[in-house]
Amino acid sequence: MNSTGSNIAADAFRRLHGAAPAGVWSAPGRVNLIGEHTDYNDGFVLPFAIPHRTWVAASPREDGVITLASVQDGQVEVAEPVRLAELEPGTAQGWVAYPAGVAWVLRQQGVGGGADLVVAGDVPRGAGLSSSHSLEVATALALLGLSGADPSKSDIAKWVQQAENDFVGAPTGLLDQTASLCCTDAHVLFLDVRSGRQEQVPFDAGAHGLEVLVIDTRVSHSLVESGYGERRRGCERAADVLGVASLREAAGEEGLPDELRPLARHVITENERVLKTVELLKQERYAEIGPLLSASHASLRDDYRVSCVELDVAAEAAEKAGALGARMIGGGFGGSAIALVPRELRERVETGVAEAFAAQGFGSPRMFAAVPSAGAGRDV
Repeated sequence: MNSTGSNIAADAFRRLHGAAPAGVWSAPGRVNLIGEHTDYNDGFVLPFAIPHRTWVAASPREDGVITLASVQDGQVEVAEPVRLAELEPGTAQGWVAYPAGVAWVLRQQGVGGGADLVVAGDVPRGAGLSSSHSLEVATALALLGLSGADPSKSDIAKWVQQAENDFVGAPTGLLDQTASLCCTDAHVLFLDVRSGRQEQVPFDAGAHGLEVLVIDTRVSHSLVESGYGERRRGCERAADVLGVASLREAAGEEGLPDELRPLARHVITENERVLKTVELLKQERYAEIGPLLSASHASLRDDYRVSCVELDVAAEAAEKAGALGARMIGGGFGGSAIALVPRELRERVETGVAEAFAAQGFGSPRMFAAVPSAGAGRDV
C-alpha cells in the first residue's frame, strides 16, 4: 500500500490533534473492466482496484462525537463535528455525508463509536472511479477497527451500501464497495451479486503487452442528481412486468413496454459479455476482450442511455488511434472511460484522445494506466 498517503493522513492528524492516530486505514478506488449497471440487477461484475486510495487516520473518542478533517492540497480543512446520537439522513452535507452515513449505519448495528477522523486521498473525484465508496469503506474499517469489531467483508459492503442508499441518497448497488474491500493485486474480481460468489481471476495485461488506459473526461457527475435512480427504477419495473425477481432471471425483453425494453436488453447482454470476458481471460486471450468492451459501451450509450458526448468522443477516439476496445465506466453521465491499448500505441492513443477533445472544445482529459491493486485494509 502507498505509505505516502498514509503518512500524509497521520501527519495531518498529529498537527490537528497533538498526538499520533491509533491507526490508519485505507481503501482503493476501482475500475470496472466490464459489467455496468448489472450489480443492482443481481448480475455479474468484473472490477479491479486501482492504486489510487483514500486514507483515514483515526483515534477513538468517549463523548459520542465524530470530528472530521480533510487534507486538500497540503492544507487541513476541518468540518463541523457531528454527534452520533443526532445523526439522521439530511443532517450532513457535502463530503461529510459519506463518513457520517457510515457512522450512522454502524451505530444502528451496535458497533463503532465517537472518533477523530482525518482523511487524505488521491482517487479523482467525480471520475467514475468510486471515490465516495473508497472514503466510505476506509471510514468503516477505521471505525470498526477502533471498536475492535471484526465483521465479514460482505457485511461491511452491505452497511456501506446502506449508508450510500439511505443516508447519502444515491441508489447504488454492491459493486463499488465490494470491489474496494475484496480486490487483490494482479486480479479482477468476478462477482456474482445474486449469490455473493467471488472468484479472483488473474489479470496481468502488461504480460500480454497491453494496458488499461483510464480516460477521465473531467466531466463531473452525481449519482444522487443524475438519471441513475430513474434507470434503476425502470429495471425494477421491467422485472415486475416479466414476473421475475430481477433482470438477472430475464430471458429476453419480449412483453415489455417500449420504454423498458432497452434497459432489459442492456442488462441481459451485459451479463453475457461479463461471462465471455471471464472465459477469455482464463484462456489468456486478452486482446479478444476488446470488442466486448466496445459492445458494452454501445449498449450503455444506445440502450441504457447513460453515456454523454465526452465519453463517446473518448471511446471513439481511442479506438480510432489503435485501442482494441473502449467503453465508459461507472454510473455514467460523465466520469471516465477505459481503453484496452497495446503498450506500444499508448502515446498515440493518448494524443488521439487529447486532440479529439480539443477539436470539440472540451477541457483536457486526465489519462493514466490502471494496474490491478490491493483492496482495503489497515496501513498502520
